[in-house]
Amino acid sequence: MKKQFILCCITLIAIAPICFGQASPPNSGKAAPNESAIGDLEKSAWEAYKNKQADAFKTLLSKDYCGVYADGVKTLDREVADMAKTDLRDYSFADVKVMFPHPKVAVITYKATQHATSGGQDVSGTYNSGSVWVKEGGKWVGVFHTETKAQ
Repeated sequence: MKKQFILCCITLIAIAPICFGQASPPNSGKAAPNESAIGDLEKSAWEAYKNKQADAFKTLLSKDYCGVYADGVKTLDREVADMAKTDLRDYSFADVKVMFPHPKVAVITYKATQHATSGGQDVSGTYNSGSVWVKEGGKWVGVFHTETKAQ
């Protein structure tokens, strides 16, 4: 529990500057980001992971991607390597919320229920999950993801 609390605190510290860094409101002349588009991207990342489509998975994420989990912090390369050891049979999302602290930053939170094994161990369950997506060069890419098994 202490590790999960520390990881949560690190996550909040890492995301806070992005969320609160804007002093002025977004320009109303620009198109507002689309919540469903971010949800679709998140689902696409899960689908690519489930289907072990490493190239499709990598195109959705930033080269500087960071994942924070109970077993450690992962780079994009480590996420892709772990994909080979994971059998994600099915998953579903609930309580999805998308926030845009800046027009080019999206934060999505949700509960993910999954049936999976990783490294031969059952990791099925419900997880409190969150991701940060950033618009780079006109394209949304995932830069951060975390999940903690719900109690």
